[in-house]
Amino acid sequence: MSSSSKARQRIESLLDGNSFVEVGALVTARATNFNLKPEKTPSDGVITGYGTIGGNLVFVYSQDASVLGGSIGEMHARKISDLYNLALKMGAPVIGLLDSAGFRLQEGIDALGAFGTIYAQQAKASGVIPQIAAVFGSCGGGLSLIPGMSDFAFMAKDSKLFVNSPNALPGNSQDKNDTSGAAAKAKSGNVDAVGDEDEVLGMIRDLVALLPSNNEDEAVCECEDDLNRESAAVAAGIADPSVTAADLSDAGVFFETKKEYAKEMATGFIRLNGATVGVVANRSAVYDEKGEAAEEFEASLTAQGAEKAARFVTFCDAFEIPVITLTNVNGFRACECNEKRIAGAAASLAAAFAGATVPKVNVIVGSAVGSAYNVMNSKALGADITIALPTAKVGVMDAALAAKILAAGKDADAVRSAAEEYAQLQNGIESAASHGYIDQIVEAGELRKYLIGALEMLYTKREDVPSRKHASV
Repeated sequence: MSSSSKARQRIESLLDGNSFVEVGALVTARATNFNLKPEKTPSDGVITGYGTIGGNLVFVYSQDASVLGGSIGEMHARKISDLYNLALKMGAPVIGLLDSAGFRLQEGIDALGAFGTIYAQQAKASGVIPQIAAVFGSCGGGLSLIPGMSDFAFMAKDSKLFVNSPNALPGNSQDKNDTSGAAAKAKSGNVDAVGDEDEVLGMIRDLVALLPSNNEDEAVCECEDDLNRESAAVAAGIADPSVTAADLSDAGVFFETKKEYAKEMATGFIRLNGATVGVVANRSAVYDEKGEAAEEFEASLTAQGAEKAARFVTFCDAFEIPVITLTNVNGFRACECNEKRIAGAAASLAAAFAGATVPKVNVIVGSAVGSAYNVMNSKALGADITIALPTAKVGVMDAALAAKILAAGKDADAVRSAAEEYAQLQNGIESAASHGYIDQIVEAGELRKYLIGALEMLYTKREDVPSRKHASV
């Protein structure tokens, strides 16, 4: 195979210079049906091997579309499965660079079975080693499950990802609605980010630098940032957690996942004192480069946002990554569409937080109202430390709504008076602290220092859970 092939170039661009070592280079297809000849399938359409990213060991496979369209057959799948076996033994991430026509029709049922072996390996590796997939060409049919079963997925702008192609959907066509395009998949939450090839490879490198190699490793590096510096942008960035998270993080690092999906919920990774920390945060605005609100949302919990957060928390818990929540929620989104799924989605998020045994810190940066607050890593749900800004509010419901119930039938002055009294007695942060639901009230500028201190204290956290195979929620 020519060293100039795209498949090999992607590997070389992704890994540290001269670190790639190929394995299985001499493998070819075994099938000979439909005049398929072994010499026409060099490496059987997939380059596999290992190398380093930032000095850390990773395993990578890259499909070669110049060999039978990069289609998956028996030996192609065996190479990927063998790579997974090595990665599991060594406790290192697997990165798949996908560019394939899908099933290799010449191999029939053997190709179908080959897909199943890859799925099985992905399931076996889930929660043990990080799995990252990137789509650079076509990724259709059964192949689309590979990024779906990965922990993180990326797409090049001109690539395609689909189970059924846009033209196969009744009443649709690619020109009408390209459901396979990168932009569509980012908005639907199927991928974490989109970019050109170099950007995607760069994002994978950045992500790998933040992740532990396996579920028994630690994601820690040297911290050169001031541990006690003021977090100056926190107060101004309450509506947009990407601003707050970056301000809190060492050197301003915030790697946001699924950025275009369920924007009202932000998830991603920061570093505090060199350690990787997961962030889950409610979002009510997206600020542009000028610091102005480009998009605005209700400060409410949606089904999509809850599902997005639940999967992220589950990943962090599997890989011993502490979780911080930045809570600013006034309740559940009230609309017919959301009502169809919110109960189940919120239950999944509650179960994810309650079941997570990693260090958990909840920061109430705005409002924390009703059951939506409960599922956002509340003290009652198991948060180890709960911090609130002085301007935060915690309560059963908004004071104005509560007053209408408490002062029903009374004049406007009575309703107003009831609202003020309720806000002070029930929604005030001091009231929540006096009842033990808030551990610390911290000025916004000091939040970084307090978070680092809390996580240092929680470093040796141990928590026993009931004996079981796994949760069912």
